[in-house]
Amino acid sequence: MIIEERLSVFIDSLDAGITPFLEEIESYAKENRVPIVRKATQSLLKFLLAFAKPESILEIGTAIGFSALLMSEYGPESCHITTIEKYEKRIPVARENFAKAGKEEQITLLEGDAAEVLKILGGSYDMIFMDAAKGQYLNFLPDALRLLAPGGLLVSDNVLQEGDVIQSRYAVVRRDRTIHARMREYLYELKHTPGLETVILPVGDGVALTTKR
Repeated sequence: MIIEERLSVFIDSLDAGITPFLEEIESYAKENRVPIVRKATQSLLKFLLAFAKPESILEIGTAIGFSALLMSEYGPESCHITTIEKYEKRIPVARENFAKAGKEEQITLLEGDAAEVLKILGGSYDMIFMDAAKGQYLNFLPDALRLLAPGGLLVSDNVLQEGDVIQSRYAVVRRDRTIHARMREYLYELKHTPGLETVILPVGDGVALTTKR
């Protein structure tokens, strides 16, 4: 918990909620231990979609399709979402959810390792949502920035790692030290790369918002 739990619960209680179908997917995710965006992050995404009105979105990390469907529901009606997923067991579930929601035309799911898929993607995206393997964010960044339109928005989720990112590497469980080091380097790059402007928010498990000047 990055912020005090009672404060987090209070803020979440004020949210207007999501559609019944998204609630159904959220319940499935909890029951099957599938990681999806937290309530606070959902609220932030809904705000950003309403404010920025992106016409094209790239999502790195589909899982079972919850966040892609959230963005399609609360983004502009004309918005198209391209999402990337490599985990074979989750891809059919995501496709089924897109079909049930009637979003197959609005959402394109690309199968494969994001590091490889990103390299062959062209064009530009108004918004990119980074929510895949945390230790790979740094590897994804060059292509993400190449694909991000000038003035576009890069949203990176789970960047504070339950607060562990501020700890010494020796205070972190050994198996998490590589991810810990890479995330700290990723955040440094976002804050120090010329032409970028980044703010890091203690929302959910930490969200970084980056735009090209």
